[in-house]
Amino acid sequence: MTGDPGLQPERTRLAWRRTLLSLTGVTLLLVRLALTGGRPGALLAGLAVLSWLAALAATWHRATGTGPSRGQRWSFPLAALTAAGLALLGVVAVVAGLR
Repeated sequence: MTGDPGLQPERTRLAWRRTLLSLTGVTLLLVRLALTGGRPGALLAGLAVLSWLAALAATWHRATGTGPSRGQRWSFPLAALTAAGLALLGVVAVVAGLR
């Protein structure tokens, strides 16, 4: 049995909100970790924030339901790349010994 098709846009919007919330949390944790590492840590923190801002810009319209997304084709791949990039930055931070 399938769900009500009228609820699909709301489920999609909520899924994008959860994605952005997760990316925000990971970015904040990475920034907190990286800012104790001097200049290399600041570089990692800057890269994390820039990648988060790119994902936010690409998915904002989908997450808020405020109209069609301008980059609708790119929102999913960019969110996935941002998540992978943040994971890689986290590994670099840990390997570099930032605590």
